[in-house]
Amino acid sequence: MEDERLDPEQILEKWKKNEQSLRSGRLKVFFGYAAGVGKTYAMLKEAHEQLEEGKTVLVGYVEPHARPETENLVAGLPTLPTKKYEYKGITINEFDVDAALQAKPEIILVDELAHTNAVGARNRKRYQDIEELLKAGIDVYTTVNVQHIESLNDVVEQVTGIHISETVPDTFFETSSLKVVDIETEELLERLKQGKIYHSENAKKAMANFFKTDNLIVLRGLAIRKASDHINTTNQQETQKSTGIHSKLLTIIDEKNPDMTKKCLRWTARLAQALGTEWIALEILEDMSEHSESDNSKLAAKLGGEVVTLESDNQRETIVQYVKMRGVTDVVMGKIIKRSRFIRLYRPDLEDELVAFIPDVDIHLVPYQSNKYLLNKYATKKKNLQSIFTWKDLYMTIGLLALATLFSELGSYFHIGDQNLILIYILFVLLVARITTGYLWAALSSMASVLMFNWFFVEPLYSLTVYKQGYPVTLVFMLLVALLVSNLMMQIKKQAFYAMKREHQLEILYELNKKYLIAQDQNEIFTTTAEYLSNMLDREVVLYGEQELKNPEGAPIKGPLRSLEELAVANWVFINQKQAGYGTDTLMGAKALYLPVLSNGVTLAVIGIEKRNENPITDEIISFLELISTQLSLAIEQNKLTSERQQILVENEKERMRGNLLRAISHDLRTPLTGISGSVETILNDDETAKLPQETKRRLLVGIKEDADWLIRMVENLLSITRINEETMKVAKSKEAAEEVVSTAIQRIRKSYPHSEIKVTLPEEFVLVPMDSILIEQVLFNLMENAIRHSESDSPIFVTVTLTEKEVTFEITDQGKGLTPEQLKLLFSGMTKQNTPVDSKSGMGIGLSIVKTIIMAHDGTLKAGNRPQGGAIFTFALPLERKEQLEWQRF
Repeated sequence: MEDERLDPEQILEKWKKNEQSLRSGRLKVFFGYAAGVGKTYAMLKEAHEQLEEGKTVLVGYVEPHARPETENLVAGLPTLPTKKYEYKGITINEFDVDAALQAKPEIILVDELAHTNAVGARNRKRYQDIEELLKAGIDVYTTVNVQHIESLNDVVEQVTGIHISETVPDTFFETSSLKVVDIETEELLERLKQGKIYHSENAKKAMANFFKTDNLIVLRGLAIRKASDHINTTNQQETQKSTGIHSKLLTIIDEKNPDMTKKCLRWTARLAQALGTEWIALEILEDMSEHSESDNSKLAAKLGGEVVTLESDNQRETIVQYVKMRGVTDVVMGKIIKRSRFIRLYRPDLEDELVAFIPDVDIHLVPYQSNKYLLNKYATKKKNLQSIFTWKDLYMTIGLLALATLFSELGSYFHIGDQNLILIYILFVLLVARITTGYLWAALSSMASVLMFNWFFVEPLYSLTVYKQGYPVTLVFMLLVALLVSNLMMQIKKQAFYAMKREHQLEILYELNKKYLIAQDQNEIFTTTAEYLSNMLDREVVLYGEQELKNPEGAPIKGPLRSLEELAVANWVFINQKQAGYGTDTLMGAKALYLPVLSNGVTLAVIGIEKRNENPITDEIISFLELISTQLSLAIEQNKLTSERQQILVENEKERMRGNLLRAISHDLRTPLTGISGSVETILNDDETAKLPQETKRRLLVGIKEDADWLIRMVENLLSITRINEETMKVAKSKEAAEEVVSTAIQRIRKSYPHSEIKVTLPEEFVLVPMDSILIEQVLFNLMENAIRHSESDSPIFVTVTLTEKEVTFEITDQGKGLTPEQLKLLFSGMTKQNTPVDSKSGMGIGLSIVKTIIMAHDGTLKAGNRPQGGAIFTFALPLERKEQLEWQRF
């Protein structure tokens, strides 16, 4: 045991490594308003200071820009080799994130935070590489300019007239420290003229475009304001916590005007950061089944907003209900400046309707100028001609209208009246709306029914001219009614479709929850969930648990999503707690999209969804998977808690049994030891007192021997317990002959009780029983000894072995006085009612407690009772293996 004990220094070192792995790294951003202000130079100088203080510093990637001062500072620091990528015949040097994670320095320098990585890199953006470093507990120094901040992108474009494509999400800076590197704009322009920032040709182009004095002054002000907002955010959050006053912002995503929505999202992000509050981006879609994640949704997530996508055909009502449900205090939405009065008459402004329905909520309107005037009330969707026009819908529409005309001809023949003919056409318009897909065919059938009624049944026949007074009004109303009724039918059909979809999802959740309740372990939970999702989504879905991801090389390869490459992607998701794979900016070449299953910041599992070009992964699928992952995390946590609870119960039972055993042993050992001690003392004092008779001395020595033999048997009992595995409470079984085990136990009992009579009954077959033969011999010895000592009769003891299809039963019976109800109640615990051990020499002793422990370790059963004719009976059964059962059935 001493050799296995860890050295204290090793324990301390292990604890330090564990603490470092658990903490996240700290990010320090050297922040400026333009290239050339000295961000990289300041970062390198501070790195030298940290190196002098004894920190482990590594240069991951620095862009020197051929500046001598910068190159001299880089030369004095250990540098990580770059990773090379080939793209269109050009060799590109990039930051090697894998080498950095393997080196794991205390501080690493990575320049150009907003840089886009080369094609083939694991992450699309460099800030995603830095996120991995921070997750691994490495402190990072980096640089960025104000024009690369996502929330300020539109402001910078408006000021400079230049669109910046490389941006960094505002959420990336939430826990970082910003160090502003600032110089006067005149000094920056002077450095640019001297060629200290760019070469002469590039410097001239820069001064003619981006590096204008007005631009630099505005950018400098934005940078200082951004740094000030970043510093004040923490103080404002503390104030909100102490006062209880907080705001919650909601931005409405408008698919019709994506540029306006981007402006609203960035404006909301800046306001939320200034207020230090949370905000939500709400997207309302008519149909989520064909909709993939939009650019505006991705932008909102990058800016730090919570993206919520709802399916509804009533935008206003959905917004009102959601605002009330989430407790939103401010709504942000775009306002088109030039909007025709006709459109306002046809469709009132949404903001005016919201003011009337949620007057307690502040509405912020972000002005936007657009030349687009869309008349449709809801969000437009780009659809190809094939999705709108189908031959099946065309044939169904023509056929139903022909039937309507035929029935109307019959009605006209029987003179049922023109008003009834109109009702016939409206009925068939409803059938068209019910059977076909989309509003197109219902609207066309409404117009066609009016024209057909006018052509076939209004004088003059077979002409669209109307002479009869009042019929033009009738036809107009017929058209309006047909359009309205068909529109209502389409809405009812759509609502029924949504209800059916939600019901199907709820049914799946209900079925999954039922499966979760009866699941035995996590593997069963994962298998059940994967099967349900695969059947529902009609694609392969896999779930990876922690154990499988910890050892990807040992995992079995079953299908394309369980290859070592895909397991590596899933392992990355498990560690970094972010989506990766197909459709993301990380490990884009994977064959599936991988999502983490999280609970209280801990990754429990990873879900992988196979990509299919003909059946893309839509917002509806992602939303449903997030719902499933919530239920899955609850099921995993519940399973863990159940396992822990069972383990605690087992440990408590083990402690209780250990306590009872120790109390019983201490009492049982005291009795014979007291007898031995007294007898020895009497014999030793024989010379000092009168001579003891020889018979008395012999009786004392016999008593000493009996007590010593009893102690030996007690030690054998205790040694037998050590053969039981303490962790599993099981024994190592092997097939042993029942006849030999019984014979060995009888030979042992005859040595202690040579005058006892034991009658044995064995089955005719040769029985092999899975057991630990030494322990079962001890069980038989204890039970036979108990029967001999407590029967108080010279009558024989009966040992009977019987065989059934599933088990082998051993019975030990005596013909004594039997057991009292109190003894039957506390028989195998070794305790009396007063919770004290009985005297082993006169009571049941510790032997029966050990018997119970051994039988339980064999997965057997133990019973005790009284025979009708008198005496006690002890029965224990040992299970047969299934193969053994089949063999006995054949015999």
